[in-house]
Parts: sequence; C-alpha cells; structure tokens
Amino acid sequence: MGDLYIGDNVLWYEDISSFSSAFCLSFIKETLVRKRPLIYVTFDRSPKNVVSFLGSQAESQHLTILDCFTNGKGDRSDVFNKFYEKNGALWPYKVIKVNDPTSPEHVGEAIYGLHNTLSGDVHFILDSLTGMQSLWGGEDHVIDFYGKTCPRLYELDTIAYWLIEKGAHSNRLKANINKIAQVAIDLSVRRGKSTLKILKAEKRNSKFLNEHHEYLCEGSNIVFESQRQLKPRFDLGAKIKSTRLMRGISQKKLAALTGVTPSTISQVEKNLIYPSLPALFRIAESLSVEVATLFKEHGAQQNVYVYPADSRSVTSLTKIIKDNAEAELLLPPDIDTPAEATVIRIQPGKKLGGHFFAHKGKELGYLVSGQLEMTVESQSYKVNPGDTIYLQKDIPGSWSNTSEQTAELLWLMFNE
Repeated sequence: MGDLYIGDNVLWYEDISSFSSAFCLSFIKETLVRKRPLIYVTFDRSPKNVVSFLGSQAESQHLTILDCFTNGKGDRSDVFNKFYEKNGALWPYKVIKVNDPTSPEHVGEAIYGLHNTLSGDVHFILDSLTGMQSLWGGEDHVIDFYGKTCPRLYELDTIAYWLIEKGAHSNRLKANINKIAQVAIDLSVRRGKSTLKILKAEKRNSKFLNEHHEYLCEGSNIVFESQRQLKPRFDLGAKIKSTRLMRGISQKKLAALTGVTPSTISQVEKNLIYPSLPALFRIAESLSVEVATLFKEHGAQQNVYVYPADSRSVTSLTKIIKDNAEAELLLPPDIDTPAEATVIRIQPGKKLGGHFFAHKGKELGYLVSGQLEMTVESQSYKVNPGDTIYLQKDIPGSWSNTSEQTAELLWLMFNE
C-alpha cells in the first residue's frame, strides 16, 4: 500500500479480535518511537487487560488509555475499578475513565477534549466499533458516531485505527463506514493460513489491492509469504548493516541522515522491507559509498592490490570532534579485514574533546606527521612523528595538535 498518510482512518475487519493485535502493536511501537501522542480508546478491554497487552509500552508518557470499558461493559464493577487504586506519583500509566460511555455524545466529547490537550499529529486506536454497537444498543448509533467522528479526525490531522468484527455487523453498516474510511483492510484465515486483503486505499495506486496475502507473525515482526518468496539470493539488508557497522554509525544516526525512522532502518537490514530507489541513494550517500558497493559480494576483488588515494571515502567521527578533524577509509568498506584502517587529519592547534570513534576494542595508531598530545585517565602523553600508539581497552579523553601543521595519523581498529 506504500505508507499511511496523516488524516487516514483505517478500518481493520477481523473474524476474531486477536487478528489485528500484531498490526496494532506495530502501529503503537512506531508511534511511540516517533514520540507521537497515541490515544487508545477501549470499549472491549479493561484497562488492566490493555496494560497487559501493551507491556512496557503502556508506561510511555506519549500514550493515553481512554477507558470506555469500566463504566460501560464493565458495569462499574469494583473488580475493574480496583485498577484505579494507585499509589500517587508511582502510578506509571496515563488512564482516563469516561464517566458515561453509554452516550456516544459523551464519548465524542472525551475524545476531542483529550485531543485538545495534545500537540502534533495524534494517533488513535479505537477498540472497537463492535463494542460500541453492543454498548449503544444498535448499529444506527455506530453509523452516526462514525459518520461524525471519522471526518473530524481527518480534519484534526490524526491517524486512526478502527477495529471491527466483520461477522457482527450488517452489510448496511459496512457500506456506510467503508464509504467514509480512507483505508479498509480485511484479515481472515484461508486454508488454515492468516491472510490480509486491502479493500480500499484512497489516493494510492497499489498492485496488491483486493488480493489475499498470506503472512506470519514472527515475534514482533509481520512477514508476508511474498517477501519470503521474493527474498533475493544477495542479502542487501546484511550488506547495509555490515557497511554501517564498519563505519561506526548507529541505526539511529543512519536513520537521521537518511530521513527515515530507526525502525525503518532496522526493517531494511532484516530484509522485512526494501528501500525505494531514492532512499537507497540516501543510505549509500550517508554511508559514504557508491550505491553499487551495496550490491557487491562481501570481500576484496580478485587481482586488485592497489587502492588509489583519490578513491577513498570519508568516514564518520564522533560528533564532538568532527568540526576539527576528518578521517578517510584506506580500503573500501565492503572488504572484510581484521581491522578497519583509516587516516585521521587533525587541524593545526586544535583540541578534540573526545576520541575519534565509539569503538570498544583494540586500536593501533602511527603518527605520520605533526605533533599530538593525548590524555588517558587524566594523564598526558606526547606523540611525535614515527611514534606508535596502542590501546587495549582505554579510550583517550582528548587529543591536541600542538604543532602548526595538520597532524596525520594512521589508525587501525581491530574487529573482535
């Protein structure tokens, strides 16, 4: 389908409530990783059940549970109200109990009132339309509520997941809500396998529309059978990951340089999704390699013994020193070597308030030119041209170029 757009209302049709759980959890995780506010409106689950379902994510301050269950299907029972017997500031959850969830108007006011306290694009999960119909005593109330709420959420720049049990509603209700929704997805079991079918995807040209796609839930990942079948013999994700690690770049940093989320980089490296061509070029640029490098088999080319200086690529230094120093890889990053070799140049008279790389392992240096002063555990060491530096585990706290020329340092980082 491509991507979700701000303003999307997504209908999830399922045979039983557990079908949409994996997709909801993925949506919640991605929302919280991006630090977007998320409102979980629950009609069918008690707050305790929702907290259990969400695990540690329930403690996120970006998540609010809007409880329409306790005073609704929970019938104001003490069993469910005990959840609210908390210990002041130690209470880790943000839960709001709706006083009268039997009134669609009151529920709407609670949703919009909470939304007004939040900023940015707010994400919703409304669990579920089936629970609303059971509580409100008929589908007309659901159609009316959805017909008013869905367009309003669109105008408020939200993304909303609406869950619905398809066997519990009439074709009339489905026709009414499908007409308003931007996206509608059917989840079912066919011949014993879980399948997903996109019924509607407004403003998208998807070749997968109205086709059944088999999928499996592997831990927290959703993997489609088509992905398994189309998985290339060449492992692009592993190549991106190995190049990133050789460059000393975290997933978070590569995501920021590329303009995507860390979750996207993680999924690309696992071959769960494949980057678009523009994204692939941005990834290669961020890793300081040619796109073609990401499609080469790992290892040195045969009969290549000399790598010209003008073919070197730059490598990233730690943030606190990058303005006063630069580094180049002496070999292409796709060559498997026991150590990463770089040449580091430090500008005249500059002091670096930290080490070159965030590397945990043995390191070896040879000063080619200039003069340096290195501090390790508050002890200063002078380094002259021709001197060798060997670090087994300690990391220098600072470097200073005490000469009037650029200091050039050959540096090896050994792979453990």
